[in-house]
Amino acid sequence: SDRGDWCISRQRKWGVPIPAFYDKTTGEAVMTEEILKHVTEIVRKHGSDAWFELPSEDLLPESMRAEAGNLRKGEDTMDVWFDSGTSWAGVVSERSGLSYPADLYLEGSDQHRGWFQSSLLTSVAVNGHAPYKAVLTHGFVLDEKGNKMSKSLGNIIDPSTIIEGGSNAKKDPAYGADTLRLWVASVDYSSDVLIGPSILKQTSEIYRKVRGSLRFLLGNLHDFDHGRDAVAYEDLPAVDKYMLHLLASVRRDVDKSYESFQFNKVFLNVQRFNVADLSNFYLDVVKDRLYIRAAGSYERRSCQTVLKHVLDTMLPMIAPVLPHLAEDAWQNLPFKDIPESVFMGQGISSDNSDWLLDGSELLDTLSVLREVRGEVNKAIEAARNNKVVGSSLEAKVRVITESPQ
Repeated sequence: SDRGDWCISRQRKWGVPIPAFYDKTTGEAVMTEEILKHVTEIVRKHGSDAWFELPSEDLLPESMRAEAGNLRKGEDTMDVWFDSGTSWAGVVSERSGLSYPADLYLEGSDQHRGWFQSSLLTSVAVNGHAPYKAVLTHGFVLDEKGNKMSKSLGNIIDPSTIIEGGSNAKKDPAYGADTLRLWVASVDYSSDVLIGPSILKQTSEIYRKVRGSLRFLLGNLHDFDHGRDAVAYEDLPAVDKYMLHLLASVRRDVDKSYESFQFNKVFLNVQRFNVADLSNFYLDVVKDRLYIRAAGSYERRSCQTVLKHVLDTMLPMIAPVLPHLAEDAWQNLPFKDIPESVFMGQGISSDNSDWLLDGSELLDTLSVLREVRGEVNKAIEAARNNKVVGSSLEAKVRVITESPQ
C-alpha cells in the first residue's frame, strides 16, 4: 500500500521498445490495441529490433498507415524489471510443456526487490494471483577464504575447469560433472557458499566412497536372480531386517528433503548412510557371509536380497544429484525387466515403509549391539596399535556388563 507509482519507461538506446507513436504536432501518445497486436506479430517474427529498424509505415496497422507522416516512433524502452517481471505471460503461459503459475521461481537473494517482486506485481494486477507456487533464493559463490571472485584477485573458478580439468592436471584435476553437482548439493545455498581446491578434493573423496559402495554391491550380485533367489522379508536374519530399516529411514528423510529443496540434507543423509550404516557397519559385518558361505546358501542369499534392495532404493535416490554415477550403475544392474534408464519412471524401488522398525524391541536390541560393536572395535584398534594382535580375526572378545540389555 505504500508503494509509489511504477514508471515502466526508460530513456535508453537499448532494450525492449515501448510500441508507442507520438503525434508530431501535439506530442500526444498514440497507442491502440490494434497497434499493439500488429507490432506484437512483427516482433514475434523478426525480434524486438524490428521496432528500431523498420519505418513507421510498416509498424502501423493497415488502417493507420496513411497517418505515418504525422507520427514518430517512440524511443523509450521498457524497464527491465517490467520486462522480466512479465515473463510469466510471455514464456510460462505461452510455451507448451510449461504451466502457469510456475512451480518455482529460483534466483539470488537480491531478487526479493527485483524479479520476484515485479513478477508478483504484474501477475496480481492482471490475474489476481502470484505467478509462482514457491520462491527459492540462494546466496553467492565465494572462494575458500570467503572472498568474492574477481579477475583482479585471480580467484575465479571456472565450472568447466572443475569438470574437465585445467592445463596443469596436478593443480586442476578433472573431477567430472557429478563431483561439481555433489558440491552444489552439499552446501547451504540459502547463504553465500565457499568453493576451492581443498573443498573440491574433499567432495571428490565423498563421491569416490559412494562409487566404491555401488561397485561392491554390483560385484556381489552377479549370480543373484531376484525371482529365484530372494529371501522373503519375514525370513531374513535380524541384522538384515535392521539394515532394511536403516534403508527405509534414509529414504524417508531424503524424500522429505527433496520435497523441501533442502539438498544439503539429502547430501548429509546419503553420506551418513553410505559411510556409517552401509560401508562401516553392514558390508563389514556380512563380508564373511558373502565370501565364505556356499553360493546358494540361505546366509548368502538373504544378504544378497538386502544388497539388491539397497541398489533399488539408492540409485533413484542419488540420481538427481549424481546422474552419471547413478546411470552408470543402473546400466550394469544384473537384473531383467527393469526400465531402460534410472530416470525413466520412478525407478524400481517400491514403497518400503513396512521395513521401518521404529519402537520395536528388535530395533532397540540391534542399536545396542551396534554400540557394543563400536566399543569392541575401539579396543581391537588399540590392541593392534600395541602389537597385541595383527588382524581383528585374531582377537577374542569378552563383554562384561551390568546392563540387562
